[in-house]
Amino acid sequence: MNTRKMAVGGAFYPSDTKEIEKMFSYYNKILDKHLKDENMLKITPKAVIVPHAGYVYSAFTANVAFRVLKNSIPKRVVVIGPSHKVYIEGASIALYETYETPFGDLDIDIDLSKKLQSKFNLSFNPQAHKEHSTEVQMPFLKYYLPQVQVVEIVYGRIDPKELESIISYILNDEDSAVVISSDLSHYYDIEKANSIDGICLEAVSKLDTTLLHQGCEACGILGMEGIMLYAKEKGLKPVLLDYRTSADASGDKSAVVGYMSAAFIEE
Repeated sequence: MNTRKMAVGGAFYPSDTKEIEKMFSYYNKILDKHLKDENMLKITPKAVIVPHAGYVYSAFTANVAFRVLKNSIPKRVVVIGPSHKVYIEGASIALYETYETPFGDLDIDIDLSKKLQSKFNLSFNPQAHKEHSTEVQMPFLKYYLPQVQVVEIVYGRIDPKELESIISYILNDEDSAVVISSDLSHYYDIEKANSIDGICLEAVSKLDTTLLHQGCEACGILGMEGIMLYAKEKGLKPVLLDYRTSADASGDKSAVVGYMSAAFIEE
């Protein structure tokens, strides 16, 4: 079996399933206790934006998004994230059969992967798929949607309109959903980070791609713009789910990383 092996298990997230389950359970208890609007957990997103740092820092924020994505009961989820280590012109799609997670392998929708590769001239660069921005999402998917099929797309230098076209093709199928991976600002003090990240949050909430490029420093900004363009075209409503920084976990407010999660729903 041709498997996309874990590259960052035991580093970005625990390799032990019980440890991950304990984390998710803890985050859900906190969420249930402090949630102000219970209706938020009842939405059925077509797509979500999630962070991709180590679980100890960003998994609470990501967990909110995957918990609501479960409501949509998608048969397949396409995870799209930026390449951090390998330079790519355009995007690379993972042409494996399965995707390894601590909870067991996910099946990759190889038919859809090949269709996307052909239609959008995507490459397959195996080195690009040792990528944490996409991999850290897979344990969430296996946990919340154990039977779901996945597709992994890692992008580099690409026009957000190309990503919008890919997203549009995927979401034309009602049984599909999209996960966009992005962290926000990196290594500013907490006040500066909140200010910069505030631009990202406002831009997403207004689907304002012009504002997005007036100070937002998200590492996955191209993917964010792609889903925002699609949402605006299709009349989807953005719902901000959570925002916090690494200081919430570390206590260090001198050099933080920002994290947000958001959902896009039909009105």
